[in-house]
Amino acid sequence: MAEDVWLLGATMTKFGKHRDLDLIDLAAEAALGALRDGEVTMKEMGVLAAGNLLGMGGSVGQLLQKQIGQTGIPVFNVQNACATGATALRTVSMAIKAGEADMGLAVGVEKLAGAGHLGARPRRAEPEEWTRTGRFGAVGDTDGRIGTQGMPGVFAQVGMEYAHRYGGADFELFARISEKNHAHSTLNPLAAYTRPMSAEQIMAEPMIAYPNTRAMCSANCDGAAAAVLVGGTRLRTLSPGQRRRAVKITASVLTSDPWEEACQVLPNVNTLTRNAADQAYEQAGVGPEDLDLVELHDCFATAELVHYDNLRLCEEGGAVDFFASGAPWRDGRLPVNVSGGLQSKGHPISATGIANVWEIAHHLRGEAGDRQIEGARVGLAHVIGLGSACGVHILERAAA
Repeated sequence: MAEDVWLLGATMTKFGKHRDLDLIDLAAEAALGALRDGEVTMKEMGVLAAGNLLGMGGSVGQLLQKQIGQTGIPVFNVQNACATGATALRTVSMAIKAGEADMGLAVGVEKLAGAGHLGARPRRAEPEEWTRTGRFGAVGDTDGRIGTQGMPGVFAQVGMEYAHRYGGADFELFARISEKNHAHSTLNPLAAYTRPMSAEQIMAEPMIAYPNTRAMCSANCDGAAAAVLVGGTRLRTLSPGQRRRAVKITASVLTSDPWEEACQVLPNVNTLTRNAADQAYEQAGVGPEDLDLVELHDCFATAELVHYDNLRLCEEGGAVDFFASGAPWRDGRLPVNVSGGLQSKGHPISATGIANVWEIAHHLRGEAGDRQIEGARVGLAHVIGLGSACGVHILERAAA
């Protein structure tokens, strides 16, 4: 029987601009913080998974070891778009479940301050006539025709498609979703932006890709997050204090796009997210009605709306009504993105997956301070990277 996996220690750095810290400085700060939080040392780690997308290429884990402890353990450097951090966590979890290690460290780190909006790039010149060239000519590279090459365009269309299909979603509703997340961030001292913004202010911001204005887009920034995972057998040998604060990872799922007889140009962020959510609920033995809070991948306000539906937080087509009911506010029935979400907490890509898990664990431990969701026992963390990869983790407060 595979080992249960528990989160023993976790932390995230302040998200924002860190001009005086390089990539490894940030990764080391998060890694050492997670080890301290779990009351363990690098010497006890049996595996290290390090996620970084845009910095040190394929050796960030080894470079990190030189700062925090070079112990000869296996190192996995992972890249999986915006699901990179979740993939690092999944890698350590699989190693523990497989019996290869009884304790391991997952780290995600990125330096993105000043990089602009996610995936946005100047439109490149294109010939007047399209000519199919090789396999890429058959399935993609259509920017300028339907505007789907950059992330802002992709997620704008994802939201508008949902609005067209089910109705009820307009420019103001997307602004209200962003207003919620900016309000939540005022209670999170580690968020990149902690200033409240009204829907009117958000709608008056520069338009990036309709209906998402600048304030509705994820805040690309610097940051790192790390987590120490431990197997159930090893956990039972640790101190009462360590066991008390451990949080059980009842589901760890990573999915990619399945084959579908459908459009091969506009990325489908829905199917793989629904598949990941369904698998996670089955693994954990819970349903969406059992969740006390959710951290989901709101890279744009439009993304948050569709993921209410994809994560089964509402009935199919019911995302607008779910938001309008007040449910996803911090004092609502099912708080979503209490951290402020990617729109205001920030989105240092490879750190986000672990930071979302840290936020859930923080509440399950009862350590979230002013933004604490009282009595929280079960939470879900979600990220999605285009390409595509989706990570869903369900955590549960339970006695070891």
